[in-house]
Amino acid sequence: MTFDPDAQIDSSRVQRSSGGRGRGIAVGGGLGGIVVVVIALLLGGDPSQVLGGLGGDAGTTQESGNGTIENCETGADANANVDCRVTATVQSLDQVWDAQLAAQTGVAYVQPDVQIFRGSVSTGCGNATSEVGPFYCPADSTAYFDTDFFQVLVDRFGSSGGPLAQEYVVAHEFGHHIQNQLGDIGRAQADPAGAESGAVRTELQADCYAGVWANRADDQPAPGGSEPLLEPLTDRDVADALSAASSVGDDRIQQASSGRVNPEGWTHGSSAQRQAWFTAGYRTGQVAACDTYSARNLDDPSSIR
Repeated sequence: MTFDPDAQIDSSRVQRSSGGRGRGIAVGGGLGGIVVVVIALLLGGDPSQVLGGLGGDAGTTQESGNGTIENCETGADANANVDCRVTATVQSLDQVWDAQLAAQTGVAYVQPDVQIFRGSVSTGCGNATSEVGPFYCPADSTAYFDTDFFQVLVDRFGSSGGPLAQEYVVAHEFGHHIQNQLGDIGRAQADPAGAESGAVRTELQADCYAGVWANRADDQPAPGGSEPLLEPLTDRDVADALSAASSVGDDRIQQASSGRVNPEGWTHGSSAQRQAWFTAGYRTGQVAACDTYSARNLDDPSSIR
């Protein structure tokens, strides 16, 4: 999915942060028991265990300086530069959800904050390192991205690495923000592991919400009636997104890391499930199609009660 080269990008929407060294991630406490909801692509385990286990010195420092993303003004910049691509995707997500969330649920969309970092970052959920992968912190309503991670998707997990594969990751984290607004995000920690768990249903719903965005992104006018930021999807774009979803399925990660698959340890769903729920959102463009908590069979999005 490419951006209209002439589209204007608001680079002030995304912040580049520098937080120095981190010492693991603090969970619980002020969060009231809600942990950071993460993709956890690198480790593929229970998010609370992943975050709680990152103790000690992070060992890396971030780029110096806080501020907006530089040299990111047009869709052409977004097509050429990964940080600009994240910035432009955020703007597109804002446009879609500002129009669709209230229309479909009656809840007014509130923009999350977004930060791009390198190495480590200080968050409302504690300190995080790049090892965690992209994540969303409900305590500060912020999505965090180290864009070096997109290459990890390709090198370690076999993702195609195309533009929509990267945009899917951003849209997935925004899906967690939508869950936060709708009051569902706590279900992940209440039932944190297993093939039918609340954690899996929460992650699959975020995949579905990413699909809802993809359905609407190329025809949702920007504020003021201007043209959409994104050009129409191609079959290759959809294949890129499905490749990313497949590459981070619990079954695939477990097989690669241990040589066996254990559904009792799942926190994000299988590769097939992640693809199926993204596709359900993409085909319908409807929030209601993403009610994973009511699905009788997580392999089949049409099984919603």
